[in-house]
Amino acid sequence: MLNFTLRRLAQSVATLFVMSLLVFTGVYAIGNPVDILINPQADQAEIAQTIARLGLDRPLWEQYWIFLKGAFSGDLGKSFAASIPAIELIFERMPATLELAFMAMLIAIVLGIPLGLLAGLKPDSWIGRGIMAGSILGFSLPTFWVGLMLIMVFSVQLGWLPTTGRGATVDVFGIPVSFLTWDGIRHLILPATNLALFKLSLLIRLTRAGTREAMLQDYVRYARAKGVPESNVVRVHVLRNILIPIVTVVGLELGSLIAFAVVTETVFAWPGMGKLLIDSINVLDRPVIVAYLLVIVFLFIFINLLVDLLYTALDPRVRLKGAR
Repeated sequence: MLNFTLRRLAQSVATLFVMSLLVFTGVYAIGNPVDILINPQADQAEIAQTIARLGLDRPLWEQYWIFLKGAFSGDLGKSFAASIPAIELIFERMPATLELAFMAMLIAIVLGIPLGLLAGLKPDSWIGRGIMAGSILGFSLPTFWVGLMLIMVFSVQLGWLPTTGRGATVDVFGIPVSFLTWDGIRHLILPATNLALFKLSLLIRLTRAGTREAMLQDYVRYARAKGVPESNVVRVHVLRNILIPIVTVVGLELGSLIAFAVVTETVFAWPGMGKLLIDSINVLDRPVIVAYLLVIVFLFIFINLLVDLLYTALDPRVRLKGAR
C-alpha cells in the first residue's frame, strides 16, 4: 500500500510538471495583454515600461523558468489586472466553487443511485422507463438553457428563489460558506441543481446498467435460492458490487464539476473560480489563467488518488493485486 501511494505521488508530480509546461506555453504564447491593460493613448515609453514590469520582455523559456522557481514556493505569479498574487485570487474564490460542486454532486448521488437501482430492478415498468426517459433529457438539454429556464420559472414567474449571487455566508475556520444560512441555501439551490443535472443522468444510467448486469450473476441467484430477503440481496450482493465503477465516475465527475462550472457560475453570477476565469480571459490576465488551470489539474490528481485508495476498501482483490 505504501509503495502504491509513493508511486502515485511520483506520477502526480510528473503530471503537474508536464501540465505546467503545456499550460504556460499555451497561455503565454497567445495574445498580448498589454493591448488590453494599458491606455490606448500611452506612448512607447509607457508601453515599454509596462512590458518590463510584467516581465513580458524576456524570452518565453526564461519566463517559464521564473514561473517554475516561484511555483515551488507557492508563488504562481501576480495578477496583471489586480497586482496581487494570482493564487490569492484563486483561493478567495475557491470556497464558492467547491461548495457549489459538492452540493451538485451530493444531489446527483442522493437521487441518481436510488433512481438507477429502481430503474435496474424494474426495467419494464412505467417507473423504470420514466426514469430512463428523464435521464435522456438530462443528457440532451444544454446547461446554459436549463439555467435560464430555472431562473425564469422559479425566480421570475414564481418568485420562490433568488436569481443570482451567493447569498449570506458564515465563516467556518476562516472559510466563508453559504449552506449554513437560509439565505445561502436559497441562493445555492438553483445553480447546484443546474450543475447536477448532467451528473444525475450519468449516475442513473451507470447504476441501472450495473444493476441489470449484477442481477444476472450466479451469486445473486444463489442468494435468492437460499431465501435471502430481497432487500439484503440488493444491498449486499448488488449495490456493493456496482460501487467500484460508481466511485470511479463520481471521483472523475467531481473534478469535472469543479473545473467546468464556468457556465453555471456565469449564468447565475456565482462568485467562484469559473467566473474569475472568464473575467481573466477577457483581460488576458495570464498568471490567473495559468494558476487556475494548475489548481484544477492538482484537484483532479488529488481526487483520483483518493479514488484509487478507496478501491482498497471496496474490493479486497485490489489489495491482493497490489501486494503481488
